[in-house]
Amino acid sequence: MKSILSFLNDCELGKKQNCRNLTLFPVLHTNGVEPYYLTLEQAIESGLLTVTEVDDAGNVNRLKLTNKGSKPILLIEGEELRGAKQNRIVNASFLIAGKTTTTIPVSCVEERRWQYDSPKFSAGKKVMHASLRREAQSSMCDSLSRGSGHRSDQSRIWANIAEKSQRMKVESPTMAMADVFDHFEDELSVFNEAFDAVEDQVGALFAIDGAVVGMECFASGETFKLFFDKLIKSYAMDAIESDQAKTVLSVPPSKAGAYIESLQKAEGKRHPRVSLGATVSFQSRIALGTALVDDDTVLHLSAFKKADGSNGNQVRFQRFSARRARHTGGRNHSGGGLFLIE
Repeated sequence: MKSILSFLNDCELGKKQNCRNLTLFPVLHTNGVEPYYLTLEQAIESGLLTVTEVDDAGNVNRLKLTNKGSKPILLIEGEELRGAKQNRIVNASFLIAGKTTTTIPVSCVEERRWQYDSPKFSAGKKVMHASLRREAQSSMCDSLSRGSGHRSDQSRIWANIAEKSQRMKVESPTMAMADVFDHFEDELSVFNEAFDAVEDQVGALFAIDGAVVGMECFASGETFKLFFDKLIKSYAMDAIESDQAKTVLSVPPSKAGAYIESLQKAEGKRHPRVSLGATVSFQSRIALGTALVDDDTVLHLSAFKKADGSNGNQVRFQRFSARRARHTGGRNHSGGGLFLIE
């Protein structure tokens, strides 16, 4: 956790932005790293990465990656890959070494198709909706703690997509996550247009209906900008489902600061690597998350508010306690370096 704590201590929260019931606090870091890797989308579109089924028979929860370039390739938790026998998402953030062929753990997000529509995968240009990412991340962390690798609860992922499709009145012949996103593309674009990346931004903290639900951070501001629209859509998909009155609920900076202060007190565990870098899982009293750490660099960090138990609401993100953390207006008292910019 030392590298994660150091990263969080150097972060600031920028001025919040709102669109309907979705709030974004920019996470700022003045010492972002220069990318020494390609993203999955960059690598596929440049022809340096080929992603296929592991063999002709295929395996629902494994894919084969061939990195033909010399640079590592950064894969982000929840990224979609479309094509081959069925669409998949990446189970965790990984850094794939150059000039290597390896297999990675994935999950299916298209339950009712198991036949080729292309010989290889394309970049799906989507990140799985945030509430399902939280569920998948939690089950993967349980698997890691048992020594069973980066496995998710595949049955729960299929069930979640089916339930969300039903609640949002989207019909998909193959029960594809992508069909839900495509159905709401115009509305999701409204959210994209409402938010702007700012100088030194490397991440964002998101709140829905006035409650903080998650945070995404990258070592590089340049990389964050490549994922900015995808991450907004990931959280906006849950905001759309929850949005009834389409009003903006106030999210005080102190609530956002308290969330990060909680992460600064989290306990973490490092797990065996898949290629380069290592997965670190961590949890605090109110949040859980994972980070991809390469040496001392936190390449990607995602953290979600813990579930408080289901109350039958449509969206599975639960509200924070009404208790408001002390707001100091400057550095926090846990020894960290968080600033809040009103």
